[in-house]
Amino acid sequence: MLSSLSLTIIFVFFYLNLVWQAGTSPIDGSKTKNSPPAFFVFGDSLVDNGNNNFLITSARADSPPYGIDYLSHRPTGRFCNGRTMPDLIGEQLGMDPLLPYLDPEMYGKNLLKGANFASAGIGILNDTGIQFVNIIRMPHQLMFFEEYQKRVAAIVGSQKTKKLVNEALVMVTCGGNDFVNNYYLVRHSLRSVQYKLPAFVRLLTNEYQNILMRLYTLGARKVLVTATGPLGCAPSVIALHSRKGECVTELQRAARLFNPQVTAMIGSLNKRLGSNVFISAQAHHIFYDFITKPKAFGFEVTNKACCGQGPYNGMGLCNALSHLCPDRAKYVYWDGYHPTERANRLIVKELFNGTKYMKPMNLSTLMSVDSNKG
Repeated sequence: MLSSLSLTIIFVFFYLNLVWQAGTSPIDGSKTKNSPPAFFVFGDSLVDNGNNNFLITSARADSPPYGIDYLSHRPTGRFCNGRTMPDLIGEQLGMDPLLPYLDPEMYGKNLLKGANFASAGIGILNDTGIQFVNIIRMPHQLMFFEEYQKRVAAIVGSQKTKKLVNEALVMVTCGGNDFVNNYYLVRHSLRSVQYKLPAFVRLLTNEYQNILMRLYTLGARKVLVTATGPLGCAPSVIALHSRKGECVTELQRAARLFNPQVTAMIGSLNKRLGSNVFISAQAHHIFYDFITKPKAFGFEVTNKACCGQGPYNGMGLCNALSHLCPDRAKYVYWDGYHPTERANRLIVKELFNGTKYMKPMNLSTLMSVDSNKG
């Protein structure tokens, strides 16, 4: 479904080329021994930090009370009350918050820090999220990554650009929308008619593998990969499909089928490549622990969103007319689908230090590995 972004892509490339020409003054692209690596983010609304603000789409988080607990206390396009996983990963590594790739400030020295290419609403499949119209689907996110490297090479040269990308941390988060906003979007959806659930999961896993291999071809050597959280436990899903506030069995089944296959696929890729390029974060299990053992993590509310409307505050996006909980730290979910900053912070702690849900290593170990192999 690449045609859905054609006009937007033409405009964006035209605009970025103008900025590129304006920002090509000589810059030393070398990094000191203790400076943080570049960071690149690909995926959906769980990691989008504002790209959709620059697109004509309904998948936006650029109005209050989104961002109420962010550094600026204003909405930025992040689908959260505060910081998202990429923000907190960057904080841990000593990085400033990444700019969205479509941000007008993305030129010159800002390019050397990395970029966030993620776009709310996208999935692994190109027909996921068609209701959101102009979103940056995965082929276009990868296209922007190619364009990014050309822009950086024009500033610091091809060899330094290659080294920057090889040593960078890359995060990829997608898959949830392929179930929630595609397979289960409506009863008897096209994809659910085409595929039984196990076959659909295999389709997604194979397409995800293609995305990861494309990133490898483009120079990524340290790639953190997540699949889905506990889809059936999101307040938006509970509001539509649950009777008593319990997690919805069918969507939980989808997540339980998909996540292990992604982990196995990553193991196979690493074996084929002869190196642990990709690490799998079993987000379903990390997040499900918050729901099944909330007191162990300091949570009190697990099946209701902090901000929203309707049953379990799960209907629609958070907005100025929504009910807003007074203490976000007690809630697992900020809105109908996305975690609170506190939940994100606990997830990132597991990404860096965990052993149970991180395969074949955690993020701390990955970042200590020398990836200067080209």
